[in-house]
Amino acid sequence: MIINSNFDNDKQNSCPAIVTVVMPIYNVEAFVQQAIESVLTQSFSDFELLLINDCSPDNSLDICKQFTDPRVKIISHQHNQGLSAARNTGIRNAIGRYIAFIDSDDIWHPDKLTEHVKHLDNAPEVGISFSRSLFIDFDGKKTPFYQMPQLTNIMPSDLLCRNPVGNGSAPVIRRETLSDIQYFGAHSKEAHLCYFDEEFRQSEDIECWVRIVTTTHWKIEGLPAPLTFYRLNEQGLSADISKQYASWEKMIDKVRSYAPKLLLQHENKARAFQLRYIARQAIRNKNGKQAVKYLNRAILTAPGIILQETARTLSTMAAAYLLMLLPFAIYNTVERLAQAALGRIQIAKISKDGVSQRVLQHELTGTSNTELNS
Repeated sequence: MIINSNFDNDKQNSCPAIVTVVMPIYNVEAFVQQAIESVLTQSFSDFELLLINDCSPDNSLDICKQFTDPRVKIISHQHNQGLSAARNTGIRNAIGRYIAFIDSDDIWHPDKLTEHVKHLDNAPEVGISFSRSLFIDFDGKKTPFYQMPQLTNIMPSDLLCRNPVGNGSAPVIRRETLSDIQYFGAHSKEAHLCYFDEEFRQSEDIECWVRIVTTTHWKIEGLPAPLTFYRLNEQGLSADISKQYASWEKMIDKVRSYAPKLLLQHENKARAFQLRYIARQAIRNKNGKQAVKYLNRAILTAPGIILQETARTLSTMAAAYLLMLLPFAIYNTVERLAQAALGRIQIAKISKDGVSQRVLQHELTGTSNTELNS
């Protein structure tokens, strides 16, 4: 492992940052500049930013090296190890009281760390603080719709079925919370502490959150403001939905080893929710046949999801069948109208929850490397 740092060691030891931000870097040259800039322009400035280079084959590392801010440290793996290992490397090298994660194709609102630090400082029982997220498109432009997860009273079954945290750029975690689930990875060539399971290439975050709520006393709570801008990246890990679903099933097998009663009660329902989620991913990928296939499997697995979440299930059904049956141009028009209507409903809900217009109207700044190179 190679570490490049602008930190002075004595200063690092005597003046630890309150937050460590961990950003895995792999094959993201089109996005990483915006991601880093969104961290460095945070209104809360007492942080270190660890860029974990997981042997990226593109120009990502050179872009990272252009940043001279003393809070930035680059740590390079000697061989590619995957997202879980990159996050674990960041945690092991962190000096912060709180540890925040951001994927290198996503963006943060400038007040994200401010709000999460305030939340964690005032709620000592909370181990994971997360936020709502606004979807942005591949080019970094805002879409009209949001991730709207459950924010409070989150139970293990909620995490298993819906993963309220939502994405890898939403959570800020108390260091003690991660310490309570650490273990030595038996599969590693060199024994080291793990927090996320390095055998997982996907679903590693859900497994980690479930392990926290089922094996420790820590609570998970969300903030109503959309402080994370989550990119719909067709080239990202979530693009291959068959692998994504297989990874989820692997995660379920592991959860069974430490929370068998949870699965006995909720496994079929959780599987149905996951299949419905996969159907929605297929809709985003514009694959109507796949969407219908996974949605039908969801309903056959647990028909009760129609009654439990009628609007969400029926809207997924409508989108899947319309995508499969309608000409593409007509479907796109219908989808834009539906998204705009959904966005208005979501914004009304977010405003009702006390989020200011200043947050909602924040304009994304910075230029992607795609634009720089065009």
